[in-house]
This record gives sequence, structure tokens and C-alpha cells, in this order.
Amino acid sequence: MPTLHRHEEEKFFVNDEGRKKSVPSIHDRPTKELSVVVPSYNEEDRLPLMMDEALDYLEKRQKQDPSFTYEVIVVDDGSKDQTTKVAMKYCKKYGSDKVRVLSLVKNRGKGGAVRMGVFSSRGKKILMADADGATKFADIEKVEEGLKNLQPWPNQMAISCGSRAHLEKDSIAKRSYFRTLLMYGFHFLVWFLCVKEIRDTQCGFKLLTREAALQTFSTLHIERWAFDVELLYIAQRLRIPIAEVAVNWTEIEGSKLVPFWSWLQMGRDLLFIRLRYMTGAWQLE
Repeated sequence: MPTLHRHEEEKFFVNDEGRKKSVPSIHDRPTKELSVVVPSYNEEDRLPLMMDEALDYLEKRQKQDPSFTYEVIVVDDGSKDQTTKVAMKYCKKYGSDKVRVLSLVKNRGKGGAVRMGVFSSRGKKILMADADGATKFADIEKVEEGLKNLQPWPNQMAISCGSRAHLEKDSIAKRSYFRTLLMYGFHFLVWFLCVKEIRDTQCGFKLLTREAALQTFSTLHIERWAFDVELLYIAQRLRIPIAEVAVNWTEIEGSKLVPFWSWLQMGRDLLFIRLRYMTGAWQLE
């Protein structure tokens, strides 16, 4: 099982009054309907657009339905820019009950940042959303419908994944042959080694029940780009039902994915996932 380490500074968040408060735990009873976890690394430029869209949607939804409660957790993954400062402006505007900023001591990788946000969340459902705003936030209603259609949830566990698979033909037309070859190679490795039933494992728009998030992220080892694949591999091994739902998606400039080296790292991680679970080096709880 993975060892989960949290630095002393990461056990607190700064509220809208500038005071340090202890972060909650996913083991606590949920007090919000929805938690939105936004992993962010050097996102001072792209984060505002995503936050404006997300909070506009969430505030309107809450006005229409006062019983709907939410929180947005921005996890600054050891950024070297002003990501935390930008996120704190939203904390001060909306209050720290609705917007919280977790600043990690050092960069863990996207999977590590998401896990830290998930383990500090208060929602009955937990949504992973990328800081670039590539997926329209209103599409949460589509993944919510996907989650609802999986009921009854075994042990209150279910996952609904946003998917860009329906956009693949258009994206191929805009990509170089080299990037298209890398993409197909990665998809083949995912299918061959780990996850066969989900066409798009990498879309950063996933909705989990609190129980599913606890079980999967407690077992997660991979902290960088391929963490989504391990997450879904764990879910399938635990027989957690998974829905795949088409969402709107637009490529936003400023991606942290380095075409060749990131794919190489992901390919290595896929081999680790398969081999280490097969040999029992990594075990499911």
C-alpha cells in the first residue's frame, strides 16, 4: 500500500481572514454536496478563466437550489509563479467556506495534487477539473447524469468520466503525424495493459462518489500523468461501476505535457501499474 505523507505546512489552509485553519479529512462525514478539486501548477494565467466560469455556474445553481452546497479546492502543486496569490483572490471574494487553497511544499505531480485535494474535501461527490478550463464546467450535469444512471451504487461507490473520444477524428486532423502516433501508441498500451472499457482515460473531468474517491485514492501509487489510468484500473479491480460520458472540450494553450518525454514517462508508468499489481508488489486494500 502507498505511504501518504503530508508536510506540516500542508495540514493547514489560509482562510479569507488570513488565519490558518486545519484541513478536513475525507474520513470525516461530508458536509457539502460537491467538492471541486483543481490541481494547479504554474497556472496564474489560465486559472482565472476556469475559476470565473466554474464559480459563475456554481453560484447560479445554488441560487436556484439553496440545498446545493459546494466547495472549490485549488491545489497549488509547488508552483513557481503566482498561482496561490491568484487563487486566494477568489477565496477572499467568495469566502473560504466555498473556495480553499492548498499550497504544497513541493511539486508532487498532477495525481499527487489531486489526491491531496480529495483527502481534504468535504463533498458527497468529488469532481476533478483541470485548471485550464478545457472542459466546459456546465458539462458537470452530463457526468452527474452518468453517475445517476449507474445506480444502485455498490457500497455507495461509482465513477463518471468525462470523455473526448468522440472528438478524436477532429483532433487527429490538427495534430502532427508524430503526435498522432504517440497518442495511438499510448491508447494501445492503456488497452493492452490496464483499462479496456474506457476509451478516454486522460480527460481531467471525473466525478466520484466520496466512497469511491476514498477507496481508489487510498490505493493510488502513480502521482504524475498516468495516475488516471491507475485510478480506473483500481476501480475496475474493485468492481466499482464506471460511466464514460461525452463532454465538450477545447484545447487550451499552455499545456504542461511535453509530447515525447511525457508520453515516455506515461508508458513506463503503465508497465509499472500492470507488473507491480500482477506480482503483488502493489496490493489493493
